[in-house]
Amino acid sequence: MSYYRYHVFFCTNQREDASQCCNQCGATAMRDFLKRRTKELGLTGRGGVRINTAGCLDRCTEGPVIVVYPEDTWYTYVDSEDLEEILQEHLIGGQVVDRLRLP
Repeated sequence: MSYYRYHVFFCTNQREDASQCCNQCGATAMRDFLKRRTKELGLTGRGGVRINTAGCLDRCTEGPVIVVYPEDTWYTYVDSEDLEEILQEHLIGGQVVDRLRLP
């Protein structure tokens, strides 16, 4: 068993040339939101959920993006409501959110 049940990586890349990147879509604030929600719900720590920042995940045209391990499930999102759905359905319920899943 891995240390965390789920490890979520947020692309928070900010490109200096102003080309499309996840942080233009508020990725840092969205990471902070999901990190706060997992703590509020007591989901953090060993055997729980870990929310982390990642550098560029190289899927900028599909962004903003997160990836959930250990399943290697990639998601895009628009707002905190999408992230709340991922939290409730995937991170708590164990079900992939197909409408937000990236191929």
